[in-house]
Amino acid sequence: MHILVLQHAEVEHPGIFRSFLDEDGHTWDAVELDKGEALPSLDGYDALWVMGGPMDVWQEEAHPWLADEKAFIREAVAERGLPYLGLCLGHQLLAEALGGAVGPSKTPEIGVMDVQLTEAGASGVAFDGLPEVFKALQWHSAEVTALPDGAQVLATSPACTVQAMRWQTRALSAQFHVEVEEDTVRNWAEIPEYAEALVQAMGPDGVAKMEGAVAAQMGAFNDMAERLYINWIQMTARA
Repeated sequence: MHILVLQHAEVEHPGIFRSFLDEDGHTWDAVELDKGEALPSLDGYDALWVMGGPMDVWQEEAHPWLADEKAFIREAVAERGLPYLGLCLGHQLLAEALGGAVGPSKTPEIGVMDVQLTEAGASGVAFDGLPEVFKALQWHSAEVTALPDGAQVLATSPACTVQAMRWQTRALSAQFHVEVEEDTVRNWAEIPEYAEALVQAMGPDGVAKMEGAVAAQMGAFNDMAERLYINWIQMTARA
């Protein structure tokens, strides 16, 4: 497969998924939207991945390219039928692009927290092989507040109803992160918006606390990421 990856911060890339793609012989191109790089034609791409970022989906005045990105996602998924994987902001953008809604979280989630599969998530392909309750990295203060038509909730948490969703048979997205590597927390903490959220949630030593929490789960995170990657590939093949 040849995959187009939309990024909103240079350090918020596909993470450990890069090694899985490389091992399987897939190729990918990254477009750094926050740096003004232009959206390309979708011709020649077999799938679209959209990563996280510090901006919110409604901040189109500050980031005018967000409007174009939503239209691009809608074209890719709803019109062309390209398989899709979205994480964090990419999850929220998918919801808005397809007619759902996103708003500020009543309770921001910052840290390593439990996520629970719904009945649909536990019985479907996307999370096959994962426990019904698992830990994941959370770093968000916005969430999907209304599902687009045709979407199904696959995972949830007490503070965030839509932790993961599937749209029809070809689009999968998650609010949480599993793509983490050893340097992920350190790199993301250099982003001002993330650093501020970390301090508010965990105090002035939030970076160290978050690094410790993620390091303690790194093996599980990596195994889960590989499983999700395999499941996504299987979903793509079926679609």
